[in-house]
Amino acid sequence: MATARWNGEVIAKSDDTVIVEGNHYFPIESVSPQYLRPSDTTTFCPWKGTANYYTLHVEGEDNSDAVWYYAEPKQEAAQIKGRVAFWKGVEVTD
Repeated sequence: MATARWNGEVIAKSDDTVIVEGNHYFPIESVSPQYLRPSDTTTFCPWKGTANYYTLHVEGEDNSDAVWYYAEPKQEAAQIKGRVAFWKGVEVTD
């Protein structure tokens, strides 16, 4: 079971993650929605497409753009559609 933690709280837990480039992509349903705040940030990956972000809000603190996802991934990355990954100090263990 993979677990994502930040600021003392479990953000997501799942035994159904997809690992791409060393990152666990969790099903969006496994993430506690109260911790997610929409972000206007986007980035582009040549083979996955445009990434969108969420800011984590936990225990009164924000971790800007610490969660990313591909709403419409390219064909080569179809396996991560509907999934999110973490960085910026979010600890992911399996």
